Amino acid sequence: MSLYEERLQQDLDDIRSRVDRIGATVEEAIKKAVHAFLTGDQDVAAEVILGDRPVNRGVQKLDHLCHTFVVRHLPSAGHLRFVSSVLRLDVELERIGDYAVTIGRETAQISERPPSKVLRDIELIAGQASEVLSQSLHAFKDGNADLAKGTMTMADQVNATFQRAYLDLLAAGKKQKRPVQDLFALLVVLTSIGRVADQAKNICEQTVFATIGEVKSERVYKILFLDSRNDCLSQMAEAFARKAYPNSGVYSSSGWDPAEKINAQCHYFLDKNGYNAEGLEPRAVPSLPDELADFHIVIGLESGARERLPRIPFRTAVLEWSLDVPAPDLDQERSQAMLETAFKEIANRMSDLMETLRGDEAD
Repeated sequence: MSLYEERLQQDLDDIRSRVDRIGATVEEAIKKAVHAFLTGDQDVAAEVILGDRPVNRGVQKLDHLCHTFVVRHLPSAGHLRFVSSVLRLDVELERIGDYAVTIGRETAQISERPPSKVLRDIELIAGQASEVLSQSLHAFKDGNADLAKGTMTMADQVNATFQRAYLDLLAAGKKQKRPVQDLFALLVVLTSIGRVADQAKNICEQTVFATIGEVKSERVYKILFLDSRNDCLSQMAEAFARKAYPNSGVYSSSGWDPAEKINAQCHYFLDKNGYNAEGLEPRAVPSLPDELADFHIVIGLESGARERLPRIPFRTAVLEWSLDVPAPDLDQERSQAMLETAFKEIANRMSDLMETLRGDEAD
């Protein structure tokens, strides 16, 4: 090995070593912060808060090492991917450290011990998030893209636990007379733990990029179109989205008072415009929050759609477009004219929405 190769390897080892140390520090900080919260240990909470300064200094030093490496070695290919991934990864690690501090600070704000069910939820999601973080750090250290991909799936499962814990927290707030400050503190702690899993997933994505050069794929959005009967506008919107943006989303439609069959005028309009209407059947709105939580976006095509949902999940966005529905007694010419207007409106709004979500990559 030449002197240049030895120096390059030494610099890489220094970067890896610092990533390991910072990763171990923030991993321990999260565990201590959650322990402090679950037990009410104010001393440990204070220790976590003060321990954030070394993390920040370590991240700054890691940034400096990476920039120095680029200037000194002008890396390409794998080495350049590795350094650029580390520069992104140190942001994730610093944020995880910040979440630990937030949990530590909120521990001091709780006036009385939280309900046992909420504590069990927080302990469960903290265990899942810690496991995801640990696996993600191991994957990066070992350059294991397969482990990183498997860990990303684990991170997605944390979101389901978060939804259940969030609902339990709401129920506890309704049943017990607790200070509003306590409820906010519990929500902040729960959200901070959930975000640890999100950041760990980002670490996995950087591992995959650094190891095999595979970049993060664009998100495929799950979108639900909603109206009263699910026999016309929502079916049109679903049909258009499937055809216009097949690779950008997964689309469904439903109604809060579904009809027995598709509106005849809508059926005729879809067939006439090249959208196969055969087999379409009205469906009811998902009745459970967990089912709605599968959707990133719910789009109401009639006014009042938002109020018809059982509960809006924490991570689901709801839009209301409120389009005009042709009256049943209109003749075919007028009905088709109104449907044409509504269809154009749907197409324009979907174009704007997909440009916002996916930019030029929407297809």
